[in-house]
Amino acid sequence: MRYSGFKVIKEALTGHRGWGPAWRDAAPQASYDYVIIGGGGHGLATAYYLAKEFKQARIAVLEKGWIGGGNVGRNTTIIRSNYLLDGNEPFYEFSLKLWEGLEQDLNYNAMVSQRGILNLIHTDAQRDAFIRRGNAMMLNGADADLLSTAQIVARYPFLNVNDARFPIKGGLAQHRGGTVRHDAVAWGYARAADQRGVDIIQNCEVTGFRIDNGTCLGVETSRGFIGAKKVGACVAGSSSRLMSHAGMRLPIESHVLQAFVSEGLKPVLPGVITFGAGHFYCSQSDKGGLVFGGDIDGYNSYAQRGNLPVVEDVCEGGMAIFPMIGRARLLRMWGGIMDMSMDGSPIIDHTHIKGLYFNGGWCYGGFKATPASGFVYAHLLATDTPHPTATAYRFDRFAKGLMIDEKGMGNQPNLH
Repeated sequence: MRYSGFKVIKEALTGHRGWGPAWRDAAPQASYDYVIIGGGGHGLATAYYLAKEFKQARIAVLEKGWIGGGNVGRNTTIIRSNYLLDGNEPFYEFSLKLWEGLEQDLNYNAMVSQRGILNLIHTDAQRDAFIRRGNAMMLNGADADLLSTAQIVARYPFLNVNDARFPIKGGLAQHRGGTVRHDAVAWGYARAADQRGVDIIQNCEVTGFRIDNGTCLGVETSRGFIGAKKVGACVAGSSSRLMSHAGMRLPIESHVLQAFVSEGLKPVLPGVITFGAGHFYCSQSDKGGLVFGGDIDGYNSYAQRGNLPVVEDVCEGGMAIFPMIGRARLLRMWGGIMDMSMDGSPIIDHTHIKGLYFNGGWCYGGFKATPASGFVYAHLLATDTPHPTATAYRFDRFAKGLMIDEKGMGNQPNLH
């Protein structure tokens, strides 16, 4: 079934009896060429691009819960490519370009809204750093625009630009950044992958790997053994637990990252704004709620819930730049499990076990990376060579001292 405006009108006139399931509820086969563990955005995107771009077949995605129930539905929906380092910026710009064509590619309304993102500047030193970042972005083909305080006031008159402690001295804007409906991304990729023959198997938890003489032969699951020529792990905050079944200890810690939504308000925030003197970011959803978040909780956890000190810290950051947020009621909050690598950048690489591959360590950047992560992981699985934009995302960078430390975004809360 192909979605279109004509299809919507037809179904509206005929009682909506022609809609079918978006994807099949597949039963597991005995074996596949590729098994992707994790039915989140990255896993589904990997399966989709394996089938579409690399013409591979006999692919399965295994999800222990339901599609959209993990981190892909628990983030704050922001997309951007405003990175500094050469190991990151080309990759995230590649991802942003894929976002720009995603809805046409998938034939699915993911609500991609390039409303722009603004990183506020509060000190002279920060301005110098953001000028450097903006130049690095433009050298890699991304857009960057340094705004003055007057320009920011014209666009966002409600900001507290003259705060004695955190004066706003300008900002770095990326006008192509914005937001995307997070769960629609999972549904769109699931539907598109299913249409290309991928088996999406829900309620199928991987409980172990079958490894013989250093080669992975498949996975043990709650629904029996499933053989595979290649297995790709892609489970975000559960990475350490999963890979421990293969005897691997990862340079990753799992932490909770909380997110919040206010009550619905009239349109007030046209783009995404981030606080430059703390960790706070905010946008407004199409329903009117302010969607915001900040730091991870400072302790290891696999729970999808957080604690009150972080709630207070995030709200304080919001109050510092637009005090009006203090009058809005908090509607709901939730937590996602972040797989925090030691340098704040991801890992997409072979493991030492033949036929077993790993994708994880996304820290705060997982959602915005979804299309590129799937594409480059599919490239690795299909060709056994890293994609040109992901050559730095190797396990051995920690042993070689080649960390991609993008302003201390790793698992140490004191470095955020």
